[in-house]
Amino acid sequence: MSKRLFDVVLSAIGIIVLAPLFLLASVWIKLDSPGPVFFRQERVGLRGKPFMLLKFRSMVTDAPQKGPAITVGADPRITRSGAILRRTKFDEFPQLFNVLAGDMSLVGPRPELPRYVALYPPEVRDKILSVRPGITDQAAIEFADEATLLGEAEDSETMYVKEILPRKVELYGSYVDEHSVIGDLRIILQTFARIASLGR
Repeated sequence: MSKRLFDVVLSAIGIIVLAPLFLLASVWIKLDSPGPVFFRQERVGLRGKPFMLLKFRSMVTDAPQKGPAITVGADPRITRSGAILRRTKFDEFPQLFNVLAGDMSLVGPRPELPRYVALYPPEVRDKILSVRPGITDQAAIEFADEATLLGEAEDSETMYVKEILPRKVELYGSYVDEHSVIGDLRIILQTFARIASLGR
């Protein structure tokens, strides 16, 4: 109950404070390339229930037909505005609406695509899905520069499945075992510090 109250209050404040920036980002995206302002994608949520994750669109509208689901390095499908939104992680901020709606939490295991959730070891899958997925967590901090790592790989999909996903699953499980409101605040602060370091 305290975590949900924490999520509702902070996400509502975040939406109000960031509303002018959301408006500016929306105009920039529309002027930069044709297509919708937002990108929606099905992810797996609490107790395995699917939901539509919301982001600012950072790629061309037909990106799924032009390449893999994983975004790597200097992906040519990324728009000019999208490159900045991704580098600052501002493309993720519309997920505050997912938090307010109850699909997500501010902090929790990042929601994965159904095909990757299917690869979770059975003994930890239910545990990870027992909490709401989050906008950020320790795995998001550790892999904040994931696209660059994947861009350097010979086979990005294999690297993600064999190396990155198992580490994320480990961190997801640890979060479920140890999470607290104080811990969530610490992760939020660490996330902003990590984003600031990427912008240098």
